Amino acid sequence: MRKTVIAESRPLRVRMSTIEAGQAGQRLDNFLLRECKGVPKSHIYKAIRSGQVRVNKGRVAAEYRLQEGDMLRIPPLRMPDPDQRPYVPPAVFPVVYEDEALLVVDKPAGVAVHGGSGVSFGVIEQLRAARPGERFLELAHRIDRETSGLLMIARSRKALLALHDMMRAGGGRKHYLALVVGDWVNDRQHIRLPLLKYLTPGGERRVRVDDAGKAAHTIVTLQHRYGAYSLLGAELRSGRTHQIRVHLAAQGHPIVGDEKYGPDAVREAFARRGFARMFLHAHRLVVPHPLTGHELALEAPLPPACRAVLDELEHSR
Repeated sequence: MRKTVIAESRPLRVRMSTIEAGQAGQRLDNFLLRECKGVPKSHIYKAIRSGQVRVNKGRVAAEYRLQEGDMLRIPPLRMPDPDQRPYVPPAVFPVVYEDEALLVVDKPAGVAVHGGSGVSFGVIEQLRAARPGERFLELAHRIDRETSGLLMIARSRKALLALHDMMRAGGGRKHYLALVVGDWVNDRQHIRLPLLKYLTPGGERRVRVDDAGKAAHTIVTLQHRYGAYSLLGAELRSGRTHQIRVHLAAQGHPIVGDEKYGPDAVREAFARRGFARMFLHAHRLVVPHPLTGHELALEAPLPPACRAVLDELEHSR
């Protein structure tokens, strides 16, 4: 019988950290989430908003990118005892590409990319558990928990910074496939609508089209019509939260199975058919290699469940 050990809380104190060259370029919130593993994300963001976290003795936003030599004040945050960290089951995800700098996996739907917001662990934590000998594994970008498809993980700090620089400069191309409600008309359409993040009264994160938001650009191409539904290709030309989902919903064509921005009746109808997920898949990625600069063109086929839905729609027409 395993004994439960209750460890004494470690003393909480202010910590001062000087940012080194290898840490420069990271967003403040991402740095703290890694530095303070186990601390709820809500606590970290509250500490930033309230000014408890300071850079060079001044307040900064969560999006601030740390510079070499910055003096970072980290307030007392309750850290987990090292001996009581939650168990993370190792997992192997389909590998699409791998070398010494970059790992690209085909993430299944329903799996978060990282722990937080009520999720104990995600892809990155499970990969680290499955590869205990890896010295460095960090997410290069994120895709929604409900979205399947290509996910990039950097295997070195140099590769991570190069990928972040590339994406900030608008480099690379991310292509998605989405099944939407309704008969999409245009073969090719540019959607340029600003997006604003907000919280619902229940504290849930959402996004809406709003002139006060950040510029966002999605290129949509019609792939196939199924009468009451349409299969679309969506290319991200900016990287806003929930961008494709909100842009398509704003056109009157929400994604099938989207519990945040789609109709409940459609989601429930597809769930009765056995399709209990959102039909959004990151299927193609074209990026320069973070170290060599050579172009990588990577693809992940539609999952069997998505392909089965399309076959059923085609046969029922």
